[in-house]
Amino acid sequence: MRVLGVDPGLTRCGLGVVDGGTGRTVRAVAVDVVRTPPDADLAVRLLGISDAVERWLDRYKPEAVAVERVFAQHNVRTAMGTAQAGGVVALAAARRGLPVVFHTPSEVKAAVTGSGRADKAQVTGMVMRLLGLEVKPHPADAADALALAICHLWREPMRVRLAEAEARAAEIAKNHKARLAAAAQRAKKQESKTQGAAR
Repeated sequence: MRVLGVDPGLTRCGLGVVDGGTGRTVRAVAVDVVRTPPDADLAVRLLGISDAVERWLDRYKPEAVAVERVFAQHNVRTAMGTAQAGGVVALAAARRGLPVVFHTPSEVKAAVTGSGRADKAQVTGMVMRLLGLEVKPHPADAADALALAICHLWREPMRVRLAEAEARAAEIAKNHKARLAAAAQRAKKQESKTQGAAR
């Protein structure tokens, strides 16, 4: 499976494509950072990110897109810009019918390093090790994008299996409840017949 990982941001938007092989084997395909000028209008900056993402989707043809979920930040303006950039990415993927999954920073850190509290240096180091990279992805947004793709490749199959198991359990419970209701209805009818015959 091929995944496009996106670390959204208005000033720097990290993009990373990773292929997943058998087991937990992963291979880097491409990584880059899209930059937009801080003094440009918001609409123009979002268009720049959108155009870049569209080119990546056309060129690398990922089967899924993993985007970092915005978490509470003290700087509301930064959080808003990050969310808007993430929305542009999700829209571009949705137009192509691609699944989009949002992963929290702690989920990504835990998947890649084993600790949800790992710092950026630890995440970058593990990304390099897992992908066999000799040169550190720079800036950190690039490494984060690759980490998001790896996280998705490793977590999504488990999440899908869990969702399928929950759906099966819900269906079994629904069928069981329907059978109990039908049995209760039959018992009630039988009781009515018995009482009628007794009279």
